[in-house]
Amino acid sequence: MTFTKGLVNARSHFVFLAGLVFAAFAILQLEGWDVQSTSDEVFATLSAPSAQAPRTLTAEERVWAQIAWQYFQRNVRPETGLADSVEQFPATTLWDTGSFLLGLISAYELEVIDESRFDAMIDQALISLAKIPLFDDRLPNKSYNTVSLRMVDYDNNETSTGIGWSAIDIGRLLVPLNILVWRYPDHADKAAEVIVRWDFASVVRDGTLYGADIQDGATRLVQEGRLGYEEYSARTFGLLGLDVSEARRYDDYLTWVKVGSERVGADTRTAKLYGAHNYVLSEPYMLDGLEFGWDRSSRALAFRVYRAQEERYRRTGIPTAVTEGHLDRAPYFVYSTVFSDGQAWSVLSTDGQDLPELRTLSTKAAFAWDALYRTPYTRSLMAEVASWFHEERGWMSGRYEESGALNQSFTCNTNGVILESLNFRHNGPLTHPR
Repeated sequence: MTFTKGLVNARSHFVFLAGLVFAAFAILQLEGWDVQSTSDEVFATLSAPSAQAPRTLTAEERVWAQIAWQYFQRNVRPETGLADSVEQFPATTLWDTGSFLLGLISAYELEVIDESRFDAMIDQALISLAKIPLFDDRLPNKSYNTVSLRMVDYDNNETSTGIGWSAIDIGRLLVPLNILVWRYPDHADKAAEVIVRWDFASVVRDGTLYGADIQDGATRLVQEGRLGYEEYSARTFGLLGLDVSEARRYDDYLTWVKVGSERVGADTRTAKLYGAHNYVLSEPYMLDGLEFGWDRSSRALAFRVYRAQEERYRRTGIPTAVTEGHLDRAPYFVYSTVFSDGQAWSVLSTDGQDLPELRTLSTKAAFAWDALYRTPYTRSLMAEVASWFHEERGWMSGRYEESGALNQSFTCNTNGVILESLNFRHNGPLTHPR
């Protein structure tokens, strides 16, 4: 039920609802939120630069692409053609599989690999994805073993029933599948075979995206996605002709919060009120620019997320490019944010612990923001990260801000996004006609 319908059905309890609204407002005030107009008209008044136009890669940038490809040389499984999410750990999510396929497409378009290699790798990966078991016989499970293709949990323990599906992850995998259908017609049939078994009526309902998990032994559907991630993932569901009108809106749960001297967009659906964190970070905005090209709304929101990070550097002298990512130490994955749930610069584990000592200058975020903006600040970020690689293993995830130690986690997502970023420099957004 939507919030509006809930108000109509509960109109006889107006006083009670008014109390809830007052309480919610008090929570926002206590959390330090600076609530602004949420109308789409706001975006018309927000100036933001367009992304940079394509240009020929330099010799150094071509070497960077070769280094990123080394990750996939070592971590694509010959049994299935799928890439490990993390170096030599035989598991993947649909999000990371999307990053692999987008990295593979980018490697081909940058002539890192030739056409025969590209065709063979794409075909094998699509054949494997077409036969993965589905959670509840409806949609892909959240994680799979890259050797056996069996459903697993996030620790790569096999599970016959699965652990649910992620609408956001499915949306990311749909990005390369759409590219293959429209730009590589020889692979269109196999791409279609991947999704023909999927029950899209379960993941898209009333214009909204729904994920699934298991609670008390039963499948539970939950609205999935917060500002940035929700709209990014919805774009590819829309390309399939599905109604994602609610998920595509930027203004329905939008508020403006002050981070330093910058106002950034945040989602009013906080963890306290709705049980899911409203991460504001680089990932969905930089991917939206690299893959689709920003629209008016995403361009304005992306620029403010970027500029808050630049402003922090100017204020503190600390190079800042924060996003989600793997770590080489426990808890092995965090969301390093500009803002989340009332707090600027929080670093959250998947279970909600704040771990500021693990804030990382992200290699992939530096590559992506520099590809998109090419400002003096992004060039300084590239100067920081340019040596964070191993010639045979690919690019490391980043550097810990507090200790200065390198985050020597080699991952599919980092190296896939770096290839995407270099491809954007050379060819522009991935989904655009070449």
